[in-house]
Amino acid sequence: MIPIYEADRLEDLPLFDRAPQAEEDVGAAVDAILADVRARGDAALREYTRRFNGADLTCFEVTEGEMEAAWDRVDEDFRETLRRSADNIRRFHEAQVHQSFVLTDQPGVVLGQRYTPIEKVGVCVPGSPVAFPSTILMNVIPAKIAGVREIVVVTPPDQAGAISPEALAAAKIAGADRVFKLGGAQAVAALAYGTESVPKVDKIVGPGGVFVAAAKRKVFGQVAIDMIAGPSEILVVADGKTNPAWAAADLLSQAEHDTHAAAVLVTDSRPLAEAVQKEVERQLMDLPRRDIAQKSLEANGKILVTKDLAAAVEAANRIAPEHLELCVDDPFALLPLVKNAGSVFLGRHTPEALGDYFAGPNHTLPTGGTARFSSPLSVDDFVKKSQFIYYTREALNEATPRIADFAEREGLHGHAQSALSRTEEKGE
Repeated sequence: MIPIYEADRLEDLPLFDRAPQAEEDVGAAVDAILADVRARGDAALREYTRRFNGADLTCFEVTEGEMEAAWDRVDEDFRETLRRSADNIRRFHEAQVHQSFVLTDQPGVVLGQRYTPIEKVGVCVPGSPVAFPSTILMNVIPAKIAGVREIVVVTPPDQAGAISPEALAAAKIAGADRVFKLGGAQAVAALAYGTESVPKVDKIVGPGGVFVAAAKRKVFGQVAIDMIAGPSEILVVADGKTNPAWAAADLLSQAEHDTHAAAVLVTDSRPLAEAVQKEVERQLMDLPRRDIAQKSLEANGKILVTKDLAAAVEAANRIAPEHLELCVDDPFALLPLVKNAGSVFLGRHTPEALGDYFAGPNHTLPTGGTARFSSPLSVDDFVKKSQFIYYTREALNEATPRIADFAEREGLHGHAQSALSRTEEKGE
């Protein structure tokens, strides 16, 4: 049974274990996989795909024929769901696009900043129990909007060497350029180093299990990464008017993800806390992934009772959850108090699942308390900024004494001379 705690003192809150997934336990294995793929390329990929996925593949890339066949196998109703979801995601992320700028407010000086897309991006998509179409939409569409030239999706095949038709339909609608039947650390290695068939990319994004997380951390520097995604989390702030069945369902929606997932309710109502506790037990009985959800709740499930809703939000800020629901009468009054959360769901009719699949904001979010300093995946993750500077001779002559003095105070005579030499030079 999910425990209830009186949270009188925030410093004494019983928080769940926020340590990263046990990457250290798989570190040596991941090192070996990375080195092997780097050395042997596709041959290593075939071995690992056979060993970990049970699929014997000669070609990893999904063919155009496979894409068309998958499209035909998906019913039109779900295709329309994918289209509408993609439209919502596209609309939200198009609003994130930044504009380059130029400053010319000083005589003889031009300053500016340019946004340019990353050239090649790899998208990792988990395959448990099947490849997630939602993850494909959420990662590919912002990259497309940013102008990424080549977007490569990797996701593990089933034992027959296939990827779900729904996932491939999502890849088609999102605009992925290439899809490969690869998963785990070996997929990360292929994207980071390149193989005979898999292109080397500049950045790797997308969630995954502990092997993917460890591999992403280890190849960072060789390529860029978005974040190290940990187990899923939800924190529901609810008042006494909240339907306990709804709150319980929302907690279970994350608990069913993973035995390491975390589900927390924070409320100012003891009766609601007790009602949700009972409702969670009742709904667990009918949940197909009951065993996973139960282990998750036993390890990281909690109900905290605070003196008021302001204290509830303060507790949420301290926990910094991936998903934060404000199931209260006036969620917009509490929203300004929220400092640390990946995505905030406002009101009683905005379940976390809405954000996972349909609303438009990204569902790739900071976990493990990293919402204190990290942001959801966005168009910003697929562009880079560069600056430019232009000075006329006259403008440089005016600035040079200060430049040279600054450099000399830092002990860098050569820096000083690079500016001074131009004031002594007669030519252009």
